[in-house]
Amino acid sequence: MAILRSEDGVTYTQLDDIARELSPLNVEVNRWPIGDTPEIHSLLAKDALSDEEKEQVLQSLDGYFEQLKQTTGYESRDLIVLHPEVPNLDTLLSKFNRCHTHADDEVRYIIAGEGIFGFVRPDGSQVELTVQAAEYINVPANTEHWFYLTPSQRVKAVRYFTTTEGWVPEYTGTAIRFPKVAAV
Repeated sequence: MAILRSEDGVTYTQLDDIARELSPLNVEVNRWPIGDTPEIHSLLAKDALSDEEKEQVLQSLDGYFEQLKQTTGYESRDLIVLHPEVPNLDTLLSKFNRCHTHADDEVRYIIAGEGIFGFVRPDGSQVELTVQAAEYINVPANTEHWFYLTPSQRVKAVRYFTTTEGWVPEYTGTAIRFPKVAAV
């Protein structure tokens, strides 16, 4: 279940409330069922996946990819698997835990674990959204945001791309006013 926290301490857990609060940013959040295939759930329970296992997971979820290709022109997808044993995990994550924008949409479908997206709203206020398994998020191009993992440091996410060049972070220098949170 997605959880949105505002700077003033208000917390939202209903998808309609979260959508309303994020509407000035045009951020889209949805729940997408992962399905009940035992093989896929067995793979999602593992920390690390081989390339073949990643492809098996991706193919099981390609109905969503086909929809995105038809409706919004996405051309490729991959599966990122992060956990504490990933070499140089902190260095990898440090690219995204500062305020930045992208030239393209950042689209993620969290299929295991969780992560936190923070946003700077048009009025300058900030919010943080915890996204968890079975949740899809589309952060539009040029939206000022940041990302980090919860203390469990585990997430599996399908990433959808129109191009892979468009989501290189462009840092804005805006200070993040949220402290890192404990596991939700």
